[in-house]
Amino acid sequence: MNTLKTVFLMTLMTVLFLFVGNLLGGQSGLMIAFVFALIMNFGSYWFSDKIVLAMYKARQVDAQAAPKLFSMVQDLSARAALPMPRVYVIDNPTPNAFATGRNPNNAAVAVTTGILKILNNDELAGVIAHELAHIKHRDILIGTIAATFVGTITYLAQMASWAMMFGGRSSDREEGGSAIGSLVMIILAPIAATLLQLAISRSREFLADEGGAEITGNPMGLASALNKLVQANEIRPIEDAKPATAHMFIVSPLSGGGVTKLFSTHPPIEERVNRLRLISQRM
Repeated sequence: MNTLKTVFLMTLMTVLFLFVGNLLGGQSGLMIAFVFALIMNFGSYWFSDKIVLAMYKARQVDAQAAPKLFSMVQDLSARAALPMPRVYVIDNPTPNAFATGRNPNNAAVAVTTGILKILNNDELAGVIAHELAHIKHRDILIGTIAATFVGTITYLAQMASWAMMFGGRSSDREEGGSAIGSLVMIILAPIAATLLQLAISRSREFLADEGGAEITGNPMGLASALNKLVQANEIRPIEDAKPATAHMFIVSPLSGGGVTKLFSTHPPIEERVNRLRLISQRM
């Protein structure tokens, strides 16, 4: 179901992308914005592991430096039929984790020192399996494609706003009405595209939860971990967390509520836990 939802959302974003492109930028404007967004986003995609790991000052560990963690990642990778990813630890007391890398052969799993302290073996295995599911599903690639569409639509809107600002005024009522319609689209299109991107991100989190549960065979280990992690991150969010990378973590590392939750990259924790309970019952 979540796979179908992702396909539907990506299709909807593509339709919005083509519609806004033709309306605001025409064929030439669409291509210029698309190429620019493509270069920016796929550049970050290609070097995503190096960028985000350096951003959070992650240090790579091996079987000697972190025997329990390394052995667990090795075992779960074998169960998931994945190449062994590089393993990193981030010196941060707030418990959290993420996966990165452009494909399974260039992947990395990173956890904070805080998560190693508060989770038991079953819970930690659930978290690691969730991150391995992201790698297996190639979610970094899907997120990059979505970001490229959003970036293109945003660039088109900016181009259109500048064109309207310096394009002169029209006294013709029909052209004036068209200008108002374009102005509305300039404002709403980037918002609509961003909301679609966030919906795709939330859908991929559900899929990673399901995939992680399948890898470990213990959905409630992940469910218990999620409850601990979300509570800890609400009390003490990661201080240097960046909004641009918040979607990569297993729970949001950012603080905020109310309207902020409408623009969350993660589904409500209660819904994630309830779905894991249903998976556990089926198992």
